Amino acid sequence: MDTSWADRRVYGSEPDDPEPGPTPGHTYVELVDGPLDGQLLDITGWTPKEVQTGAALMTDLGQFGPGGRTLYDPRPGEQTRWDWSGDTP
Repeated sequence: MDTSWADRRVYGSEPDDPEPGPTPGHTYVELVDGPLDGQLLDITGWTPKEVQTGAALMTDLGQFGPGGRTLYDPRPGEQTRWDWSGDTP
């Protein structure tokens, strides 16, 4: 695990969670730009195809508010960063 990520919030953790950071032994990617910028996404156990596909993550912070999703795709040439590509209802 990247030690610079120790104080980062993991996507899906609650804001008041006493330990919202990464868990040792898990694999994470950093979400870059968009409504979840700076959060980590736990991809432990994902298949290579799932990782290559990216993710549509539920968030109230995106363009479509509650129930909407924000889209993140793997950054070419970097295994630890996914870039925001937009929002969807």
